[in-house]
Amino acid sequence: QVRLVESGGGLVQAGGSLRLSCAASGRTFSRYDMGWFRQTPGKEREFVAAIKRTGSSTFYKDSVKGRFTISRDNANSMVYLQMNNLKPEETAVYYCAASELAAVIGYLRPTNYAYWGQGTQVTVSS
Repeated sequence: QVRLVESGGGLVQAGGSLRLSCAASGRTFSRYDMGWFRQTPGKEREFVAAIKRTGSSTFYKDSVKGRFTISRDNANSMVYLQMNNLKPEETAVYYCAASELAAVIGYLRPTNYAYWGQGTQVTVSS
């Protein structure tokens, strides 16, 4: 198993930036493809970004391309989400997730990830 703990959320004005961090512990971090998802009350959890276990490839929700960057540091078991030019509609709880199978079954669906953090709130004011 792997344990995930997110940090870095907060309140930011529209157009501002935040950097989310996710610290992993437990099994070897480089075994896992990693993803970031977000969720607002009453809505389904949605894919934001993902990165392969080696860091060789990244994937993004269309609406965040060019503004968000996912990265990882396997030596320190960390994954990051740099978010620039944030929009009010991106207010949500952001979750870090780990999968051993995403490379085979896909990166976009939350059900493809077995391990989740507790989430960190991001609030973007207009």
